Order: sequence, then C-alpha cells, then structure tokens
Amino acid sequence: MRTTFDALGSLVAGFPVPPVDERDERDDGPPGRRVRSIFISDLHLGTPGCQAGPLLDFLKSHPSEHLYLVGDIIDGWQLRKRWYWPQAHNDVVQKLLRRARKGCRVVFVPGNHDEFARQFAGHHFGGIEVTQEAVHVTATGQRLWVVHGDHFDGVVQCAKWLAHLGDTLYEFTLRMNRHLNSLRARLGLPYWSLSAYLKHKVKKALNYVMDFEAAVAHEARRRGHQGVVCGHIHRAEMRRIAGVLYCNDGDWVESRTALVEHFDGRLELLAWQARGQVTAVAHATLTEMA
Repeated sequence: MRTTFDALGSLVAGFPVPPVDERDERDDGPPGRRVRSIFISDLHLGTPGCQAGPLLDFLKSHPSEHLYLVGDIIDGWQLRKRWYWPQAHNDVVQKLLRRARKGCRVVFVPGNHDEFARQFAGHHFGGIEVTQEAVHVTATGQRLWVVHGDHFDGVVQCAKWLAHLGDTLYEFTLRMNRHLNSLRARLGLPYWSLSAYLKHKVKKALNYVMDFEAAVAHEARRRGHQGVVCGHIHRAEMRRIAGVLYCNDGDWVESRTALVEHFDGRLELLAWQARGQVTAVAHATLTEMA
C-alpha cells in the first residue's frame, strides 16, 4: 500500500530520470525568458487541484540557474486520505529532477503539507537539496530568506485539527471551482477563482493574511535579511513591510504564479496565463532598499 513516504520518494528519488534525448534538450524556453532564479510553492502534487500542465509549460519556458521549491510541493495530507497521482504529476517530478541534473541548483524547503520531508533536511536526493529554510543571495548581493511560512500560522501550530478541517473545506471549494470554470470556459469566459473571491470578501480571512505577512516580514528583518520569500497562504503578493520586501510566490492550484529573479537582481512576480502568456503582477529591486 502506498504511503506518504512513497510520495517523498517520488519527488526526490523514486522516479527514474529519463536519459538525455532530443526532447530533453528542447525543453528549455527562448533565451529571452531565461532567468537567474525561480521561486514556486504550493504545487500540491497528489491532488486534483494541482495545475501540473501549466506548471510544466512555465518551467519549460523559463530556464534558471536556481530553483526554489518553497513548500507544499506534495500534498501529504490529501494523499493520506486517498492516492491520486496522474501522469502529469509524474512529469512534474521528472522535470524537477531533470532540471537538477542539467546543472540548476534545486532547493526544496518543505511546508506543512509535505512536512514528512523535513526529517531529511541536510540531505540531497536526485540532485535536489532538502533544507528547513534557505537564504538566497541575489545578483546584487542582497539576502532573501526563503521559508514556507506555516510556522507563522497560529491555526497550523496551535489547532492542527482545525487546519485539517479547513483543508477539507478548501478542497471542496476547489472542486466547485473546477465545475464552475468548466461552465465559464464553455461560455467563453475567463478563469475565475471562487476561493480567492471568498478570501477577499471575508474580513477575518483578510486580517489573518495581513497578520501572517507582517509576522513573516518582521522575523526576516530580525534576522538581518533584506527580503523574504514564502508561500503557504496561496496569495501572491509583493510589498514592503517594515523595511523588508515581502514576497509570496502564490500557488499552482489557483493563481499559477511564481517569483523570478532576473540577472540584474530585479525581482518580478509572474502569473502564467492560458496559451503560454505571462503577466507581470509586481516587480521590485532590493537595491532600492539597501
């Protein structure tokens, strides 16, 4: 019987990496889209909500020197309930392993949904480095603290049963969202996120997000970093808080967003749209704060 531990093996070692072939060498995007670093989180592989196809397209279109997997890459919570692992999720794992094999530094910072991987911090699997947290030095010498962020979530830390209940309700909302957007697609309407709409409408949820962002930014400042990159709350954001650049790279369940660092050190939050289009949501330069 498959277990969550097997899912970890799938990510770091379980799937064989295919040998180099023409397809393997073609999967880098145009030179204009090459970036220095990519930060992605909350893929939630192992759930129907994971948008693996668009994620693969984004990774193929954006080669990088550094790739940070900022937690909740595999959804161990859902895999404990039922096993769901389609070929597209296998393809994502193989893409990550292939990226590491081809010279990209791939760093995996586990989150609360893949917390089973935290016991392997300090080890390398298939070329992927597993660590509790990381510090990324930008091209201009500024320090970004990279952490999933669940340790700043009072619900996860103090009432884990409530976090699991919320996760179940979130999955239900995502199922409704998929049906709703199937109908919208047939009507020629663009994608719309029901759960994101509910988050913005519920005042308590907004207060929770604001408190989370402030707590993460203040801890980054206390540690002497110029910025922080996190995930966890599925809300892509880039803004300055207490003199620190707070960056949340969003998720690949709803927003399909990633944070990238260009070769001049400029940071940009990107949203991957349909038909391979990419939209810049926000951008900043850490040197402006130095």
